[in-house]
Amino acid sequence: MIPQSFIQDLLNRVDIIDVVDRHVKLKRAGANYVACCPFHNEKTPSFTVSQAKQFYHCFGCGAHGTAVGFLMEHSGLGFVEAVKELAQSVGMKVPDPRSEPAQRKAEAGDDLYAVLLKAAQFYRAQLKAAPQAIDYLKKRGLSGEIAKRFGIGHAPDGWQNLAGAFPDYNATALVTAGLVKANEENRRYDVFRDRIMFPIVDVRGNVIGFGGRVLGDGEPKYLNSPETPIFEKGRELYGLYQARRAIRDAGRVVVVEGYMDVVALAQHGIEYAVATLGTATTALHVQKLLRQADEVVFCFDGDDAGRRAAWRALENSLAQLVDGKQVRFLFLPQGEDPDTYVRKAGKAGFEALLKDALPLSAFLLRELVSRVDLESHEGRAKLLQDAKPLVKQVAAPVLSVLLRGELARLGGLDRDEIDRQYGVERRGERRGRSHFESRREMLVSNERRILQCLVFKPELHRKLDVRFGGHPSTPVELFLNDLIAFTRQSPELTSSAAVIQEFAGGRHDALLREVEGTISEWREDYDVDQELADAIHKVAISSQQNRVKELLSKRVEDWTAEERSEYLLLLQQQPLTAQLSK
Repeated sequence: MIPQSFIQDLLNRVDIIDVVDRHVKLKRAGANYVACCPFHNEKTPSFTVSQAKQFYHCFGCGAHGTAVGFLMEHSGLGFVEAVKELAQSVGMKVPDPRSEPAQRKAEAGDDLYAVLLKAAQFYRAQLKAAPQAIDYLKKRGLSGEIAKRFGIGHAPDGWQNLAGAFPDYNATALVTAGLVKANEENRRYDVFRDRIMFPIVDVRGNVIGFGGRVLGDGEPKYLNSPETPIFEKGRELYGLYQARRAIRDAGRVVVVEGYMDVVALAQHGIEYAVATLGTATTALHVQKLLRQADEVVFCFDGDDAGRRAAWRALENSLAQLVDGKQVRFLFLPQGEDPDTYVRKAGKAGFEALLKDALPLSAFLLRELVSRVDLESHEGRAKLLQDAKPLVKQVAAPVLSVLLRGELARLGGLDRDEIDRQYGVERRGERRGRSHFESRREMLVSNERRILQCLVFKPELHRKLDVRFGGHPSTPVELFLNDLIAFTRQSPELTSSAAVIQEFAGGRHDALLREVEGTISEWREDYDVDQELADAIHKVAISSQQNRVKELLSKRVEDWTAEERSEYLLLLQQQPLTAQLSK
């Protein structure tokens, strides 16, 4: 693992303008630089690069990140390769992780990323001595090159093979990482045994989990790592790290259901495929995929299970849709999956099927119509009623209008009546509420203001002396808590870029993009110190008021002595001022 301190130092020395301008011609626009976004098709520039803050942000597709992230996304480099390229450009030498104390920590089993990487290296080495596993991969048509590209390995049969890879087989991190379990007698054993191992890699190239395919007739056929502090199945996609460059070149990403499907497609030259990880497609998956490509094709088996999975993917796509981007559905011939079909038909045959994939709107209407009798009034009414909750979720405004128009035709009503039934505001009604709505949208929580200040100027964490409660619940509160913890662990932190590099691609990525969009418009002379002080002041007052309300919600005679003292103290206090250390 490359030390965090080195990454921060590198980002302080690199100028993102120089990095981006080598690939995308930038033009000055006030304090920032702009260009047409290299990650999606557009004619009017919405891609902004801030020299002062050292990050890029696209207001069109949401692409964002630091100089490291730009090289990863634009050039298809891994995290380590991007760091090395940037370091070389400014004359820095990437430290050898083996010489770092972090390596000793990894050997002790405390670093989950290092533990999982070590396990992946162990499984990969074991593959060389597993003729049965090699024979299985060859029968599936895989070459050594493809196996190497995806880091495929083998977990030997036996209960404690990992004891040979880790000096301390009893390390807590082996359990936390999902590699080891303990039985009722507290005896430890390996989770993965006699399985082909597929490492799951995040966008930085870190191993975060495994999928294991059993050799023989054991159950379950596929075994996935459990969720851990660094692995969420509903957020990650198998093969995305390897497929990013191919996805960008093709402008398309194909989503399949299994590890072997991804690998088999790559073996036949279709390198833009990814897979969900033993779970249904989530809204986060769709959001991530639409940032990668203009066309997302969900590929499912043609049986009933495949159609149910496709419908779940459709439902989770509706709120993520963007006009100008396509979500489509491909159903393979009965009895086929991507692996078997591409081996029969080759790249050309599979891509011919992709051309005939159903647009989301066509799949949606086809499925809804198939459930009713359009020859009856009752059937048409049911169609419109069934479609209502789905259409109301469609985020793409033009597509929403077109869908309502088609439903009006099928249901025998006019568009205005459909809009009334679906609660769609007419133009005059929207105009009458626009002022109120725009003011409401402008309101920003004080916690979010604090979050924006700390991303803009991380060193302000030194002045922060206010508690936000021990149970954060909203996305803003969760991000703020994690950000404060990160900045306090890195007292030397001074750049927005370092914060963005730390959190980009993680669970706070969507909120981070929104914050970037706001602070990218802040000038360098913006009084962020005063903004922070004002926000903290209001948080403190709100906290005080909430506590008074909480106390008064109880009968006074039921108060404890401590609560009586606290209430008197709150009454005596002047409104709390911003609690900043001097």
